[in-house]
Amino acid sequence: MQSAIPSPIVAVRQPVARPATEQAQLTIPLYLYAVVFASFCIVVGLLWDIMWHMSIGRDGLLAPPHLVIYVGAVIAGLFSAYQILSMTFSKKHPGRATAVPFWGVFYGPLGAMFCVWGALTMLTSAPFDDWWHNTYGLDVQILTPPHTVLAIGIMTLQFGAVVSLLALQNRWLAEGAAVNPVQLTRLKWLVALASGLLLTIVYTLASESLGRLASHRSTYYSTAAIIFPLFLLAIGRALKLRWPVTTVAGLYMLVLVVPSWVLQFFPATPRLGPVLNPITTYQPFMFPLLLIVPALAVDWLMHRFELPDALGRFADWKRALIYGGAFLLVFLAVQWPFGGFLATSPYARNGFFLSYMWPYDADPTYQYRFAFNPRWMQSASVFWTNIAWALLYATLSGRIGLLWGNWMKRIVR
Repeated sequence: MQSAIPSPIVAVRQPVARPATEQAQLTIPLYLYAVVFASFCIVVGLLWDIMWHMSIGRDGLLAPPHLVIYVGAVIAGLFSAYQILSMTFSKKHPGRATAVPFWGVFYGPLGAMFCVWGALTMLTSAPFDDWWHNTYGLDVQILTPPHTVLAIGIMTLQFGAVVSLLALQNRWLAEGAAVNPVQLTRLKWLVALASGLLLTIVYTLASESLGRLASHRSTYYSTAAIIFPLFLLAIGRALKLRWPVTTVAGLYMLVLVVPSWVLQFFPATPRLGPVLNPITTYQPFMFPLLLIVPALAVDWLMHRFELPDALGRFADWKRALIYGGAFLLVFLAVQWPFGGFLATSPYARNGFFLSYMWPYDADPTYQYRFAFNPRWMQSASVFWTNIAWALLYATLSGRIGLLWGNWMKRIVR
């Protein structure tokens, strides 16, 4: 029996020529700009909130960083809900024919539905987080239960933004529409920006395992091997820019580091004891990983091996091994020395590389503040054995990423 619910993925086999009057209307809808802006607000608010906790400590439900996050959720939720409701109640809506039904009542773009559910989840987490703070005090970890709910909502919303933009990109390309090249280029860059914002959140959630003082441990590289090939290879296959993985990695670095470069000059005074490090300005977040270097290697390899049947049978497994392995080995080659520089060099303790950062409740005389703790170090045999396992993780991660990219490359609703 065939399902009554149409798939969000539609294969368009023959280019469809559009009349000139219809071609002129092929512009990026306002709600897509809104959801990307909302994603940007959420990322900035979250990074500000982390720096607030490191510098001020005490916050509340309506703390300024929280308000920025909530504004992003409200903007994405309202614009996406309007898009869904307009398609639901207007049977003559031009997008109704390709809309995805939900509960047999609502019709709308798949990405907009992700955005609405993400926004509702985020707003639900707000009173939960406030109750958690009032009951248990200050968080000592990023992924507490209310923050986990918030993170799920954020990533759902941001994924909805990426899906919405990719669906429009795929429709324009698959239908052979004579789209204004400026509009098409702008759309591709919006996809890249939305993907970079999502990557920033993914990194932030994993940052407790990717700190500068952990960069000489194998778990640092195992974590990177599990997370990044999946995401970067998916985007690299779906995004129609010349250097998609490099572009997204570069945007991630800018989005992550610019708020720290700016906020570190603003005054901040701890409001919660104990105050072991009496700071007077915001403490910045971490300097980003040098993902742009392995991303460049992956892009170069994708240009070479993405040709149809270039690798014969089990082609995507072979690509996953090549791309994932290259990512891990290049990342290790650049991040190991750079991590050592960030951890130990006095030239990294400035407003650019941000290694002077130290929370107000941490002892500034800690002997391993600017050195690797010997208890964390591993023997060469243990390290390289774990790196061999990390190569396997990177391959599996890359294979899942290629599958995900195939899905995103075909989605048009």
